[in-house]
Amino acid sequence: MENVLEIKGLTKRYDGFTLDNVNLALPKGNIMGFIGENGAGKSTTIKLILNVIHRDSGEVKVFGRDNIEYENEIKENIGVVYDESNFPDTLNAGNINTIMKNIYKNWDQDAFDHYLKKFSLPRKKDIKSFSRGMKMKLAIATALSHQAKLLILDEPTSGLDPIIRDEILDIFLDFIQDEEHSIFLSTHITSDIEKIADYIAFIHQGKIVFVESKDVLLDTYGVLKCRTSEFDALDKTFVKGYRKNKFGVEALVEKHKLKEQYTIDHASIEDIMLFTVRGRSIERIDN
Repeated sequence: MENVLEIKGLTKRYDGFTLDNVNLALPKGNIMGFIGENGAGKSTTIKLILNVIHRDSGEVKVFGRDNIEYENEIKENIGVVYDESNFPDTLNAGNINTIMKNIYKNWDQDAFDHYLKKFSLPRKKDIKSFSRGMKMKLAIATALSHQAKLLILDEPTSGLDPIIRDEILDIFLDFIQDEEHSIFLSTHITSDIEKIADYIAFIHQGKIVFVESKDVLLDTYGVLKCRTSEFDALDKTFVKGYRKNKFGVEALVEKHKLKEQYTIDHASIEDIMLFTVRGRSIERIDN
């Protein structure tokens, strides 16, 4: 399968934080959710993909080409949306159209007008009067209007109400329907990822914890709820993490490997993320 994005050994060091040997690959025609807590390294990774900051080591390939050597060509074919609007407040959508058609060779004014209409965005109203949701829709409309093959999104739905978030997620799903387009979506809203992602990469404290198909993750893991005595007798080989309370134990387990008969609930992506980190912490304490 062809990869639209490949990251190998990517490292960036700051005082007090290191993005450490990041490896992941996004197959063409898919959506990868890039999850992790605030400060885990998601935005740093995106800045390195875009060559906004200098990497200390490793490599990044977009469309099979080095992101530094072929930077201009690559950026013609990607759309980027950050968690905040970067357009000056004194501009309007018409101004954005004029600016972008002089930046992108493939700028499509008809497509831009289509998205303005679809999102109910005024063409002549100053951006400073836009709501947060309107600003995000304008950023997405811009990203989708120059025939981009890859969208790189950094917390695009953060702070938006559920109705607008759902609308935007549907747009992302439409974008990849032809299997020629791909999305790399960084977010801490795991419910968004669970709805649209094909693959999930989880980063914690600057290190990749796992990169896996969403369907495989959801099929593999479940949340076991049992008495403490039952948990103590359990084979811990299949336990990824747990928490104890006065009522018993909740544990993330590889549900198909348990020989004993237990009631195992569905594990959400958030469950998998939290229990996996908790499990790693427990191992360090126990050792």
